[in-house]
Amino acid sequence: MFTGIIETLGIVTKLEKEKGNLHLTVKSSITSELKIDQSVAHNGVCLTVVDIVADEYKVTAIKETLDKTNLSELVVGDHVNLERGMKLGARLDGHIVQGHVDKTGVCENVKDDDGSTVFTFSYDFDGNVTIEKGSITVNGVSLTVVNSKKNEFSVAIIPYTLEHTTFKNFVKGTKVNLEFDVIGKYVTRLQSLNNY
Repeated sequence: MFTGIIETLGIVTKLEKEKGNLHLTVKSSITSELKIDQSVAHNGVCLTVVDIVADEYKVTAIKETLDKTNLSELVVGDHVNLERGMKLGARLDGHIVQGHVDKTGVCENVKDDDGSTVFTFSYDFDGNVTIEKGSITVNGVSLTVVNSKKNEFSVAIIPYTLEHTTFKNFVKGTKVNLEFDVIGKYVTRLQSLNNY
């Protein structure tokens, strides 16, 4: 379980294909605090630490994960948003995030808005929806939805978030990982069941 509050950025230093899997080696300021078998969200994708050497650690993404996320598009030198699992009893500063990406979306527009930056994303509608003023996770970042539509939504980013996440690299066409609000998904599912 995560909160969508990014701790730091990691740098991809090595990518190794093994059959349908992809091993990612990441250099990070939090590596010394990690342990084998620990869960870490990478751009919102929950992956298990399988090896640690000095200031780098390794995780493995299976084919299913690669097919449903943007991890397959990473190249050496790319930055990834990192968050360790939430501590029981700690403050929940973002929202409840599972680290299970629902689908990818595409950045459609980036606009400066007098001190904040507004990003608009589109996605293929498949029953998952955003809720106006509800929560959404984009590349692991907990955000509030504005201008919610059937297959599109926007988020407004403060300068701190822009500087300390991969949002600073987003341009029109950037593919992102989306995890819809787990509470919103539950409500939507209940509504669809009630319509039967």
